[in-house]
Amino acid sequence: MKQVLGIIVIVLLAGIVIFNVVEKEDENTATNEDPENVSPDSDMAGAAIVPPGKTGVETGEKAPDFELETLSGETVKLSELKGQKVFLNFWASWCGPCRIEMPEMQKFYEEHQGEVEIIAVNTDTNKEKARKFIDEYDYTYPVLLDKKMKVSEQYMVSALPTTYFIGKDGKVQESKKVGPMTYDFMVDMLHSLE
Repeated sequence: MKQVLGIIVIVLLAGIVIFNVVEKEDENTATNEDPENVSPDSDMAGAAIVPPGKTGVETGEKAPDFELETLSGETVKLSELKGQKVFLNFWASWCGPCRIEMPEMQKFYEEHQGEVEIIAVNTDTNKEKARKFIDEYDYTYPVLLDKKMKVSEQYMVSALPTTYFIGKDGKVQESKKVGPMTYDFMVDMLHSLE
């Protein structure tokens, strides 16, 4: 009888310890204020897709070339846009901060379409999710599909949204922007590119 009672006490104590450990982890997760949290919370600065600490293409470097398919099935090659100013934007339909930025980007695109190319590289693995999202909100700027995340890796995108600002010379001319852009910020970037 004493042996059975001892085993029950040990099991209860082990249960209490496990409960407290799990409870503490939940508390830590709930108070995590990491700016690269993948939460769709729109107050977040961005949503991580590769390990932090990696850097992307730096200002003054030539923008790495790539070729991706658009939602309509056409192929776009970055090097074919040389001679034009380009905003290279990485986003996903599940990303809360991207959702904040996209209406601003649409307004900017409508008003400055001839002055700069916006290339919105979607990182969703499902083409139909991206298409449904774009159609739902009637965004008209070009959307390229990076289903295998090769271009995102090439640019070492660490959070979404991230935008690179490429000048007519094909080089990144301004520091990349991590987090949502405002209309006014985009206007400033347009005028700073050569």
